[in-house]
Formats: sequence, structure tokens, C-alpha cells
Amino acid sequence: MQKVLILDFGAQYSQLIARRVREQNVYCEVKPFSVTAQQVRDFAPIGIILSGGPQSVYAAGSPQVDPDLFTLGVPVLGICYGCQLIAHTLGGEVTAAQDDTAREYGKTRTVFDTSCKLFAGLREESVTWMSHGDYMAKVPAGFTLCAHSDACPTVGICDETRGFYGVQFHPEVNHTEQGAEILHNFLYAICGAVGDWTMADYRQTAIRSIRETVGTGRALLALSGGVDSSVAAALMAEAIGSQLTCVFVDHGLMRKDEGDEVEAAFSKWDIHFVRVNAEGRFLGKLAGVCDPETKRKIIGEEFIRVFEAEAKKIGAVEFLVQGTIYPDVIESGLGNSAVIKSHHNVGGLPDYVDFKQIIEPLRMLFKDEVRQLGRELGLPEYLVMRQPFPGPGLAIRVIGDITKDKLDTLREADFIFRDEVAKVGYDRQMNQYFAVLTSMRSVGVMGDGRTYDYTLALRGVTTTDFMTADWARIPYDLLDRVSTRIVNEVRGINRIVYDITSKPPATIEWE
Repeated sequence: MQKVLILDFGAQYSQLIARRVREQNVYCEVKPFSVTAQQVRDFAPIGIILSGGPQSVYAAGSPQVDPDLFTLGVPVLGICYGCQLIAHTLGGEVTAAQDDTAREYGKTRTVFDTSCKLFAGLREESVTWMSHGDYMAKVPAGFTLCAHSDACPTVGICDETRGFYGVQFHPEVNHTEQGAEILHNFLYAICGAVGDWTMADYRQTAIRSIRETVGTGRALLALSGGVDSSVAAALMAEAIGSQLTCVFVDHGLMRKDEGDEVEAAFSKWDIHFVRVNAEGRFLGKLAGVCDPETKRKIIGEEFIRVFEAEAKKIGAVEFLVQGTIYPDVIESGLGNSAVIKSHHNVGGLPDYVDFKQIIEPLRMLFKDEVRQLGRELGLPEYLVMRQPFPGPGLAIRVIGDITKDKLDTLREADFIFRDEVAKVGYDRQMNQYFAVLTSMRSVGVMGDGRTYDYTLALRGVTTTDFMTADWARIPYDLLDRVSTRIVNEVRGINRIVYDITSKPPATIEWE
């Protein structure tokens, strides 16, 4: 399988580049900028993409790349910071843009030299998305200019002899009109990609790898009933059959009736299914805890401890299987990138785990790729397209300290929201929607009396990869019905707000 390597320079959304590459049927991985040229050589990529980043390449302590990277004979594409890094490393000059000259942000009219392989077949002029305050004052020897804007003459540079290309704009974002075509040119015309990354191939490769790893051993799978763990269960079941036990931990943080629904759904599968009721255990550990990172780490550790206990009951279980996916890994911190939130199954894991090995067969897949794999495995569409639900459950949808009363209040409100949305079929218009019980209380009036109750936030988003998302434009009349029902039917809530923030700058979940 051909591979492309993406080096991350602290850009919070380097994974968006990865998504765009994989959409072109080319496999890729994101790794920190600090990898050595030898490590890159061992990875054997057909091409390298250098991401954007928040720093200036000429600043002390800014992330740099192993210079030998440019001696490997592998095509390189630099994006924004990555473009400037190519210039800086190979003898050019990068400076802060003076006044407004060459400083560009947002949609920008850009002109391309279509004789350059990177822009072959494109319209000569279109809109790109810029976000840079630095300027390539001098390009390295051997490079020519291949794109410009009204403000910046060095929007694109190339050394076609060595296969080095750089662009100041971001082809990975949808705002760049011909971004997909530019990446396609780099992958196919420059790197020689053949498009051999498919879910059918991944399925077979993953099954072989699982069988080689597990051998004749036994595995315990952490089953939440969500898309990721369900697909992981189907994949593991196909690979090792009766050697697999799926354990569903009901931690008391599920949505209304969800524990029973998960048990009913998986009782129909030909797998060994175990349900563990651990509400008291989890709520006891979470009592008085307000910090979301601490919540995640407590839940991550308790999951492991419950799985360890169940493994001892089963006997001779060596492997723990998790439905970890690529966004979990990236958001939990990749190299020098900031930790957005420690996912309970990645950054929330305890230092010691009493299993021989943790198997994560979906670790390198994005959410939409997981759904594709689920279809390859023959899972029903209702399960493949099930709405995501975080492993920590309602613990991260109750802001502040957690009590059973708050959880019960949120369960009822969230059920009403989901019920009203489903009644009118609007659930098919959103990729995720839920309620959040905030820690804010405010004055209200009900039955001519004063109330001082909680504010409930509603959240709905549309997305393809869950790495970026837009807030859903839910019809006002639907929001009105939801608000009326919740205030009338759920005690302790007297105000409803709707979250109209996209990701970024927000995340989909509140904590």
C-alpha cells in the first residue's frame, strides 16, 4: 500500500489534510515534525506534506525539520508554515510582512501558473483560503514562482526538478475552490499515486493483523454500543470468532434507556456479551469532580479496572480491544500539538494496564471511514449511522460536579430533544445533537412564582469527519416545541439556549 506522510508543525487541524488525502484513495498518516530523515525513510512514503503552524519559521525555538528530509528523493508539498519552512531551510528568506503588504487572511483571489504540475488543468484564477502574516522575501535557488495574489507575489513556489512545492494558502479547506484538484495533482501527477487505499483492502489487512497478534489467545472488547466499538466488535468477531468476549460497562452515564437498548441489540449477535452494572462505582469516583480532564481520566482508569476484573472472571484474557479512532488520537495530543481533550481511551488511560496488549483496529481511521468499514462488514445501516456518543457519556455533558439527580434531569431533557427531532425526521439533517446541563442557574417565573434553576444548552452539528463541524440550522418551530416540553416536563430547568458555535473554534462536545 502506498503511503503519504504528513508532518505536523503544531497546526491544530493537520488531520484535515489527512482527510483530504484519504478522500483521494491514498493512505496517509500524521506524525510530529520531529521525526528524523531515517524514520521517514523507514516509513517509505511516496510523498511528504508539511502542515501549517502558528509560529514563524525564523523565530527562536520554532519547529524545524530534519534537513536531510530534502535529500530522500521524495516529493514534498509545504502548506503555509510548511511552505515557508521549505524556503527557510533551503536558503530562501522569510520575514514578517511589512504593513499590510503580503499579509493575507481569508478568501483571496489567486492566479496560478498552470504549466506547473501542481496546478495543471486548473482554472488560471480562483479563490484560495489564506492565513499568513509572514512573507517569503526570497525564494531558494532552483525555485520559481508559480502562484501569486494581488498582495503577495510568492503565493506558490516550485522546484519541479526535485519535486518540491509550496503554497501559502490552505488547499485542504473547502474555502479553497480548487483545493481538492491541487492535492490530486500532487498525489497522482507528482507522487505517482495509484489510489490503492480502500476499505475492502483495509478490512482484509486488519483481519490478518488481528489473527497474527491474537493467535490462539483470548480478547476482551470494550463495547459501548456506539459506531466505533460496534464496528470494532464486528471486525474482531470476523477475525477471531469465539475467542472474543464483548463487555458493556453500564457506568450510569448513559442516555435514557440506552443500557437496555445496547443489551437488546447485541443479544442478537453471535458473540459472547457481558453487561456490567457499575453505576455506583463510577459515580462514587466522580463525586465532587468538576474539571473535565480529570473526569475523563477517572473514567478512563475505571473502565480499565472493570475490564481487568471481568478478564479475571473469564480467565486467560491477554488482549484488550478498544474502538479508538484517529480523531481520538490527534485530539489527545500528537507530538507538539496541543491537547484539546484527553479521550478516555487514549490520554485518559492509566499508566498501568493489566493486559498483555491493547488492540485498536480502528486507530488510524476517521469516523466516516469507520462507517465505510462497517458497511463492508455487513452491519445494518441504522447501526453504521448511529449518532456518536462519547465514552465518558453524560459525565461530560453535565458541566461541573456530577450527581445522580443532575444526570436524571439531563437524561429526561436530552430524551425530549432527541424525540422531537426524530418525530419530524430532522435527525437525518444532523450528524450529532444532544443536550448539555450547564452549571449556570438563573431567575425565572413559573406559575407566578420565582424559580432559580439550571440553564440547558442544546447542541446540533453537521459534519463529514467530526474534525470540523458547522452548527445545525434547526427550524425555530422545532426548537420552540423542544423548549416548551423540557421546561414543562423536566423539573429543575427554566431556561433553554441553543449553541451556534462551529468547530473550530469550539469542539462538538462542551467538555
